[in-house]
Amino acid sequence: MGIDPRQIVAGVLTVTMFLMLGNMVKREHFDAPISHHVNHAGSTQAFEDTKDSEKSLAVDGDDDGPWKEESSGLKPCWSKPGFEEDEDSKGFVTFSLTNGPEYHVSQITDAVVVARYLRATLVIPDIRGSQPGDWRNFGDIYDIEKFVSSLEGVVKVVKSQPSELSSKNLAVLRIPNRVTDEYIAENIEPVFKSKGNVRVATYFPSVNMKKGKIEQEKERNSVGCLAMFGSLELQPEVREVVDSMVDRLKTLSRKSDGQFVAVDVRLDMLDNKGCQGNGDGSKKCYDPQEIAMFLRKLGFDKNSAIYMTQSRWDTSLDAIKDLFPKTYTKEGIMPMEKKQKYLGSDASEYEKVIDFYVCSESDVFVPAISGLFYANVAGKRIGTGKTRILVPANIPSDASVSLGSYVSRYVSKKNHMAYSCFC
Repeated sequence: MGIDPRQIVAGVLTVTMFLMLGNMVKREHFDAPISHHVNHAGSTQAFEDTKDSEKSLAVDGDDDGPWKEESSGLKPCWSKPGFEEDEDSKGFVTFSLTNGPEYHVSQITDAVVVARYLRATLVIPDIRGSQPGDWRNFGDIYDIEKFVSSLEGVVKVVKSQPSELSSKNLAVLRIPNRVTDEYIAENIEPVFKSKGNVRVATYFPSVNMKKGKIEQEKERNSVGCLAMFGSLELQPEVREVVDSMVDRLKTLSRKSDGQFVAVDVRLDMLDNKGCQGNGDGSKKCYDPQEIAMFLRKLGFDKNSAIYMTQSRWDTSLDAIKDLFPKTYTKEGIMPMEKKQKYLGSDASEYEKVIDFYVCSESDVFVPAISGLFYANVAGKRIGTGKTRILVPANIPSDASVSLGSYVSRYVSKKNHMAYSCFC
């Protein structure tokens, strides 16, 4: 008895459906938020959770190729709220920046929101690394004058800690990221009124930068948007290093119209338990070999320049370099005269900052590791119109590929909090 051709077609379609379903399940796990406390750099968690039922407008269509021109940047929606100085308000809010620039953005925002609510004076923070004694001035990395001027009329800012502040009159409080007015009123304001000053340290109940379902009160939202997207700029020397690296990568990518890909992959993170999945085939991180195959299947040309956030070259990166010969880490493209200062043994904070800003300014960003780095780079890119953020996946060899299927849901769904700040 012969086989009905319709049965063969049905069988092929069934197998294809299961392959696609399996891939979708894996990506949803990679993109689903995990609520947990994060008190150190390098924590991983899944990406944002929404079903990928629609394709990104930025890359939809098979004829566009991976370098389709992006739309222009958005404009800030926030307005700078006024501030009436209160002569009776003499208290201070202090804090430190820790764990790298992806954390700095959120820590700055929370401190500004708290100081604004309390009508307190904000003390410019220091910067503390992960190792004991790893300490820097704010001005070593960021532009002090820009920071102060951006917050003028919003909160009062002083550049150094006043001599009258001491442990006796300074209460230390841990506050949740994206702190709310209700939390400040219930947990911070009473202590501030009692002590006169507070020192805040942000912790992260969940690494989640999605827009809230209910919009915050307008003035507070404006303060948060200004602090997160309008107050931090690199100081000139660090800015010059980042610009020179971006320009070099664009030059190396001249055969792909001067555009390059930045991939956040750090090998020490791949050994983290948070990257191992749950034994069900789901993934939160992707290794160099998987990233190489992902980019090749999406149609990136072999002449595309690839920037890796891995600190130094490792043999495992050869998997990418074999397919994309123009693959580099910082040491390969940083100007020689800058390496001693920015790649030295005590330069870890500089390296993190350089990675953050190169990934924010690349033409395409691929977050091989989930977490706050991905979330805050995405926010910065959204504000400048650089929405080419591709979330990796293991693509079946026989699957048809559309770039739009792998665009970050922060972009395709416009659910990143940055969309509350830009329009």
